[in-house]
Amino acid sequence: MNDLVAGGNATLPDGALSMRVPGPFDLSVIVTGAAGKVAGDGDFVFYNQPSAPGARLAGDTVTVDPRGLRAGAARVTVVVSPADPGTPLGSLPLPVLTVAGGGGTVLARFAPPRPGHETVLLLAELYRRGPGWKIRALGQGYADGLAGVARDFGVEVADEGSEADGAYAGHGGYDGHEPDGTADAFAALVNAERAAAGVPPVAADHRLAAAARAHAADMARRGRLSGESPDGTSLHHRIAATGYHCLTVTEHLVSGPRTPAEFVAYCLGGSERALPFRDPAVAHVGLGRAAAPSGEMYWTAVWAAPMTAAGLARLAAEVTVLTNAERAAAGLRPLAADPRLAAAAQAHSDDMVARDFYAHTSPEGSEPWDRARAAGCPHPGIGENIACGQRSAAEVVRGWMNSPGHRANILKPDFAHIGVGYATGSKAGTYWTQLFGT
Repeated sequence: MNDLVAGGNATLPDGALSMRVPGPFDLSVIVTGAAGKVAGDGDFVFYNQPSAPGARLAGDTVTVDPRGLRAGAARVTVVVSPADPGTPLGSLPLPVLTVAGGGGTVLARFAPPRPGHETVLLLAELYRRGPGWKIRALGQGYADGLAGVARDFGVEVADEGSEADGAYAGHGGYDGHEPDGTADAFAALVNAERAAAGVPPVAADHRLAAAARAHAADMARRGRLSGESPDGTSLHHRIAATGYHCLTVTEHLVSGPRTPAEFVAYCLGGSERALPFRDPAVAHVGLGRAAAPSGEMYWTAVWAAPMTAAGLARLAAEVTVLTNAERAAAGLRPLAADPRLAAAAQAHSDDMVARDFYAHTSPEGSEPWDRARAAGCPHPGIGENIACGQRSAAEVVRGWMNSPGHRANILKPDFAHIGVGYATGSKAGTYWTQLFGT
């Protein structure tokens, strides 16, 4: 059995799966295509609509057979909410998800970080990977009811008080989108600035927006700017939980401005803050805002590009080029890229994100040379640099060169080979690994 952590995943066997969340909760699932949207209201399985092709809800258990899902289905998101609408999940027992296969064999279990004021939690998602399916633990909270979740996935939600035959009748409140056109106004201002800079426009992404809204709401509730909640949940945890896998990511956390125009003007007023507006690498943006009890407005903007194999390779190659430029300036031979070192470095960056740690030594005691040996590296001498939080190859290499220990590794004459790893998520957002071999 796999005990999953937020962002962790596991491969699933063929056949039907039973997913159970006992307790005072309503369980739902949303079936979506590759773009993260439903094909119609029939893709939302909940208490008023307990079945769809390949999915059936009965009490505290939903059964999903990926082979029976409608054509084009690529993801099934598991959603939990209080049976008593509007009750904060933090006041209830922890909603623990158990996934079982044929014969009742338990395959995975996920106990999410304890929620607070949230009234809905995206617990996990089943997603297609090649010919098979995997499960990813999420733990993404919403404070605005099932209506907000449904609309984020493209489900048509009836107005409060209306009858909804076979569709979700919302419990009222904020519906997951800015009702006054804030997001649209922000996108227009951003893309006007990008057009003036001669870079491609960005597209709004509902997953980034969901993470941004949740983070802005958390800051507003506590009345202060912060990259993470008291329980350790960071903005980057929230992004990962939505299923958006970033190649590049940066954010604005701001309080004070009242309108999108004021927010954009503030961001453009600083050279560092203005960078994402003109960065051609940014492809998607998500915006969230929330008012504190004092009336002060809190904003979160997330700028990102999606992870691709080609993009990851380009980023790793850029780190190697910049590292070799530093060696050339010191009169040293360049380092040759070694795919085995790269595999070990990538695995360590991935592991730091998946298990929320930052160290050369893994939680079970594995050291850099152990990981290199396990990857088949023949080099007798091994060195490692790690870093977190830097948002570009230039920034991370500059940081290493400004640190005596890391600089010594980069400029060590005996080293002849290099591998680079990079992953996003966890608390800091980005996790870098350089592995050197003699």
